[in-house]
Order: sequence, then structure tokens, then C-alpha cells
Amino acid sequence: MRTKAITIVCAAAIGLATTTPAFASPERDPAVVAADALVMRPLLFAATVAGSAIFLVCLPVAAISKSVKSTAQALVVTPAQATFTRPLGDFDYNEESSDQQMAATP
Repeated sequence: MRTKAITIVCAAAIGLATTTPAFASPERDPAVVAADALVMRPLLFAATVAGSAIFLVCLPVAAISKSVKSTAQALVVTPAQATFTRPLGDFDYNEESSDQQMAATP
């Protein structure tokens, strides 16, 4: 009985360990790509333009507090990167790059 239980547990572990790559797909869903191109990119472009305008308004205060770099990063660079450098349909791209940038900036 004990050998049978160990065999079932081992078979289940091997089966579950190998199913994850089977579900992973390097190709993006066409509906997600289309929604990204038709909805998200124009909205992100508008966010980039609005962020640039807000940055210009906030620039004197940011210069006094010596936070121009972080202000520009938050209001201009991050939306611009999400608009122009992120692959179509890849919504995880921004999370990875912002985590890396926050670690790199003092």
C-alpha cells in the first residue's frame, strides 16, 4: 500500500511539473494584440503627452526639491516606454522594466 501511494505521488509530481511548459505560449492572442494596438497605445500616448505637460508645470517645484529625475521618470519616461518600446500585447513588460529602473535609480 505504501509503495502504491509513493508511486502515485511521484507520478503526479512529474505530471504537474511537465504541464507548465505545455500551457506557456510564446505567441500572443490576436485579440489582445488588437486591443493593445487600437485602445491601449492611443491611451498611453495621451498619457505621455499629458504627463509631459504636467511635468512642465511641476518642473520649478521639482527643481527646487532636486527631484527632477524621478519626476521625469514617473510622468514622461514610464508612459513613453509603455507606448513606444513595449511589444504589442505584452502587458508584463512594464512591470519588469519599472522594477529594474527603480532599483537602478538612487
